[in-house]
Amino acid sequence: MSVNSIYRWQGGALAALDYCDPHETSLTVADSWRVSDGLTLALGLHRDRFMSAIPAPVRGELDADAFWDNAIALIPRDGDWFPRVELEEGRGAPSLVFRLRSAPDTTRSVVVATHQGDDPRHTPLVKGPDLARLLQARVAVQAAGADEAILLTEEGYIVEGAYSGLLWWRGNILCGPLSTFDRVDSVTVRSVLALATALGIETYEEAVTPTEIDGVELWSLNALHGIRIVTRWVDGPALAELPSRLGTWRARLQALRAEI
Repeated sequence: MSVNSIYRWQGGALAALDYCDPHETSLTVADSWRVSDGLTLALGLHRDRFMSAIPAPVRGELDADAFWDNAIALIPRDGDWFPRVELEEGRGAPSLVFRLRSAPDTTRSVVVATHQGDDPRHTPLVKGPDLARLLQARVAVQAAGADEAILLTEEGYIVEGAYSGLLWWRGNILCGPLSTFDRVDSVTVRSVLALATALGIETYEEAVTPTEIDGVELWSLNALHGIRIVTRWVDGPALAELPSRLGTWRARLQALRAEI
């Protein structure tokens, strides 16, 4: 059974809500991660990303540290969960919200397509405010048979997916977009790159168009699915897959999970 419980931080405690009207508030910051039987990947990085996006005066006024600790305590230590923390703005005042959600089904592969039109992101460095617009971008490519929309710069260089980060392999070198490109700092991408460094695997940043990754192995990464292989880019480059590499790296990432 799917669970979606909502709690608002007020008076130093999380109070359960029957309903939270999205039309009455605007989403300022959000972060989410997957928890399976009490284990999750890089929770500290998710916390840092969330806290750093909240203005310091607001963080202190709302006691965001206590909010975080109370939210973590509400996550069950069994089952699969995809909790989300939020900073919202409504009626001229900020508030903190915690959503305890059942984890959706996950997959090991994904089909992508290039987003057509203007960049849907208004605040590309912060996760949260653009989520609804990014969802629209992802839905738009579903008509072409894709599951994820890939965002490009004005010059046509690959930046990220609507709901994912991207990495690709050139031989034994793990590559990704330039760090100077505006995008959300993906915790899963950071974890994979750190793991590659620890294993002595060379990493490289490059500005490339879709055509320039023809024939490579492309990965889509996020907190829900972990690492997924991109099996097809609709009307885009032909992609490859080295047998067993994806499975090896998914297992390595799983091994990094720790108790929440």
